[in-house]
Amino acid sequence: MPEADAPPLPIVVALGVFLLLLAGTYMVFHNERSYRDTKAQQIDAQAAILASTVGPALEFDDAKAAQEYVNALASDGGIDEAAVYDATGDLVAGYARSGARPTPPDLARAGHRITSNRILSILPVRRGPSVIGTVYVRSVIEPLSRRLERYAAIGVVFLMAILTFIVLARTQRSLHRKNLELARANEALHAEAGAREKVETALRQSQKMEAIGQLTGGIAHDFNNLLQVISGNLEMLKRRDFALGDDARRMIDAAARGAERASTLTSRLLAFARRQPLAPRSFDVNALVTGMSELLRRVLGEQILVETVLAAGLWRVHADANQLENALVNLVVNARDAMERGGKLTIETANMTLDGAQADAHGMTPGEYVMISVSDTGTGMSRDVQEHAFEPFFTTKGIGKGTGLGLSQVYGYVRQSGGHARIASEAGEGTTIKLYLPRATADVEPAPAARPGAASAADLQDRPILVVEDDEGVRTFVVAGLTELGYPVRVAHDGASALRALDADAAIGLLFTDIGLPGAMNGRELADEAMRRLPGLPVLFTTAYARDTIVHHGRLDAGVELITKPFTLHDLAARVERILASEAARAFWSRDHAAAP
Repeated sequence: MPEADAPPLPIVVALGVFLLLLAGTYMVFHNERSYRDTKAQQIDAQAAILASTVGPALEFDDAKAAQEYVNALASDGGIDEAAVYDATGDLVAGYARSGARPTPPDLARAGHRITSNRILSILPVRRGPSVIGTVYVRSVIEPLSRRLERYAAIGVVFLMAILTFIVLARTQRSLHRKNLELARANEALHAEAGAREKVETALRQSQKMEAIGQLTGGIAHDFNNLLQVISGNLEMLKRRDFALGDDARRMIDAAARGAERASTLTSRLLAFARRQPLAPRSFDVNALVTGMSELLRRVLGEQILVETVLAAGLWRVHADANQLENALVNLVVNARDAMERGGKLTIETANMTLDGAQADAHGMTPGEYVMISVSDTGTGMSRDVQEHAFEPFFTTKGIGKGTGLGLSQVYGYVRQSGGHARIASEAGEGTTIKLYLPRATADVEPAPAARPGAASAADLQDRPILVVEDDEGVRTFVVAGLTELGYPVRVAHDGASALRALDADAAIGLLFTDIGLPGAMNGRELADEAMRRLPGLPVLFTTAYARDTIVHHGRLDAGVELITKPFTLHDLAARVERILASEAARAFWSRDHAAAP
């Protein structure tokens, strides 16, 4: 543009100054609004973080933890009050920078409110659809007079306006950058809160399972002792020759079946609680599945097609084979019930190697596993059902069609074996349950076969069995049963009386003792002392609940013979005969004990 056509310099200057002042004025108002909005976002974010973190403390009435979360906000100098209220509006935790009690807000008006010198945010604390409390955070707004001092120089001179513009621009960029950093920090905090919520949920689930396990173990001892007395005496009654009418025999048989079902129920609860004694060994899963094929077909019936996909070169596993058979039967029964109109069931095996990330995701140890999956084309499960499927007594079947212990027993067995169980299912699309069992290492040997040739009761004419049992009913059954089988018996009710019996009769040939005994000495300690006095003395333990004295990590200690209650007289006779057949027992009985009378 030619110089003659250019606007006069004063106009340009005045226009420039006007525009700068206008821009400065605009920026003042813009920053005022941005300051309040940012402050409001910060307070809302602080309130949201407090609401998400204080939820577990409210849920468990942990005022101390709630106060710690509130105190964490004290590091922010702009926050002058913060508080946490329960669902009834009572103060649970709080602080005020003035030292006074936090000002009671109107909790019914959720959200944030801005006054001339305060910003406050009120948010509900939720657990699912329920409101379990309220958080309240209040912050101070910097006085307007102090804020305007930063922009007063804009209207003084042109150069100061430019400088102020530059400073404001840089300040704006800095604020934007810090806002982004704050947003990222808030996202990280939300992510951390979500992860913490998952961990807390998993912890609560684990604690719930552990509590159920402890409850189960607590009642198992007395319950199984009662079942032992009931089932044992029913068995002895059926062995008597006196005449019984048909009705009496039917009632005895019905009572025996009821005791057997109760015993199975307790056994499944102990399996879920991972407190059943396992006898792991190395075996081939493919061979086990093949051997069960006829049994599984009978369970499924003719309407369901069975297919097996067995991996070549499958590793051997180290687990309890009998319990794995029970687990597969439970899974097949559940699959059958989900395919009332028929369908297809597939059993598949495969080798799996889990790295650290995969193992952590499933709560397992990284390493090599054998996977056994059971898939059906049945009704499937919803996500909510999947979350509870492994819990005891949870079932979607009608009354009388299931106890809800099948899958929980499978879960407990696999976890106790060092593996894991997973469910993949969709409603209407069928279900796949995968079991992961640890691969057998090279130094794990198969269980040794029992040696033939059992000694008879006559071999123990001068070697009595010492029965140590504190429960009178159980003791009476065991003594009567062993006597009926032809074995000489000595009796004690605790460790001290058992040691006195050993001192009085050094010819004792077998110690049969309960693990849980009254007094200062348990069954394991009694056995150790007895074998110190009589080296090589055969010992058979019994228990209604396998404690850590002979079972560690769910596995029997090496060389331990255990028969769990309730047991039948046939089971007891077979176990005693197996011990009598061992070379160690024969060697012990053949010794000439000088202390024998």
